[in-house]
Amino acid sequence: MPDSPQEPGNSVESLIRHTTDNHVCRITLNRPEALNALTPDQRERLIQLLGDASGDPDVRAVVLTGTGRGFCAGADLRGAPAAGDRVPGDVARMIRLGAQRLISAVLDCEKPVIAAVNGTAAGIGAHLALACDLVLAAESARFIEVFVRRGLVPDGGGAYLLPRLIGPRRAKELMFFGDALSTSDAERLGLVNRVVPDGELDKTAREWASRLAAGPTRALVLTKQLVNASLDSDRATAFAAEAAAQEINMTTEDAQEGVASFVERRSAEFRGR
Repeated sequence: MPDSPQEPGNSVESLIRHTTDNHVCRITLNRPEALNALTPDQRERLIQLLGDASGDPDVRAVVLTGTGRGFCAGADLRGAPAAGDRVPGDVARMIRLGAQRLISAVLDCEKPVIAAVNGTAAGIGAHLALACDLVLAAESARFIEVFVRRGLVPDGGGAYLLPRLIGPRRAKELMFFGDALSTSDAERLGLVNRVVPDGELDKTAREWASRLAAGPTRALVLTKQLVNASLDSDRATAFAAEAAAQEINMTTEDAQEGVASFVERRSAEFRGR
């Protein structure tokens, strides 16, 4: 897909802010006038930042959020090729290399990722949030499976993520009708861990991220991988993966510290190694 035009004077770095402080990488979508709809350049920047967080030992947790009234309103379709300009295979390739790579970057990130959903999360924006390990949502936020409103099939792993989170019937209801889902309903269905007042979202996200960043990072990542794989595994495969993860984790400094702190009856001090 050709790149959508950036706003005058805005670089992709300014449209995707990121900072690392106290072992927490904070990634902020910063295009509020477009409800943080993602251009291809922004999508690639997100993928890069998530990959960088995976390999950076100084990062032990990630927070993904947005500015303004939107978390992410989906993909910015400006600049997309017209139907007559496409050849067979173009759309499938675009989805594989675009939306699916983005969602995979979240699912495969080797650090726990918190979505702090500050506003509307629609289309790929909803799937971006739901792919995160933990989801906090402001009371005013909304989740919308907007694809059906445009005559489109869900992409960005939506038909993979939603049934695993809420079951196939609820997933079909959301995808067939495309109605806006309030955060209270999203919490009731299990899509959201916690709903907080708008003014407390940032504070709560920082608190959760700080707790994760103080934890045994490798154990958390291995746990993430086990849980993510479990829904696609039979029992024998899941049990074998669990045993292998335990074997790997017991070689870490944090595991040794955890056992020592238990024996010595003191609080553990994990270093993420």
